[in-house]
Amino acid sequence: MTRQGASWGHSRSRLDRDLAAIYGVTTGRLNEAVKRNAERFPEDFMFQLTASELDNLRSQFATSSWGGRRYRPFAFTEHGAIQAANVLNSPRAITMGLYVVRAFVQLREIFASNKDLARKLVALERSLLALDLKTQRQFKEVYQAIRALMDTPPPKQRSIGFTADLEEK
Repeated sequence: MTRQGASWGHSRSRLDRDLAAIYGVTTGRLNEAVKRNAERFPEDFMFQLTASELDNLRSQFATSSWGGRRYRPFAFTEHGAIQAANVLNSPRAITMGLYVVRAFVQLREIFASNKDLARKLVALERSLLALDLKTQRQFKEVYQAIRALMDTPPPKQRSIGFTADLEEK
C-alpha cells in the first residue's frame, strides 16, 4: 500500500493514529479494518509513508511521540478518511459517515435548484428581446440581482470533532 510519487507535504492528509482518535478507535483497529477492506482504499485515498518521510516527520519534533511503532504509519486523504468511516463500526465513525452523506445530498439539491433557476432565467431573457429598451434595461437589472443572489458564498466549514459554542445559551 505504498504510494508511487505522491508528495507527503499535502496538508489534507491525516495519519492513521490521528484518524483513529477522531473516530474513537485504536490505531490497530483502524488499520485492521482498512486492511480487511483494502480494495476500498486506492493510492489516492491512502498511502504508507516511506522511511525517509517518516524520518523527516520525526525530525520536525524535538521528541518522538511514536512510541516505538514497528511499521510506517499510513496517511489518509480526505476521501480515504471518509472511506475509513464507512468501514469502521464505532459510534463516532457511523455519525461522521452519515454527516458526510447528508452534506452531499444537500449540495446536490442546491445545485439542482440553481440549475433550474438558471434555465428559467435564460428563457426569460430570450423573451425580453421583444420588449422596448426601457423595459429591457429594467429586466436586465433584475436578472443581475437574481444572479448575484444565486452566487452564494461557499458554506462555512466546521472542523471535525467536538467544539463548544460558548456564546450560545
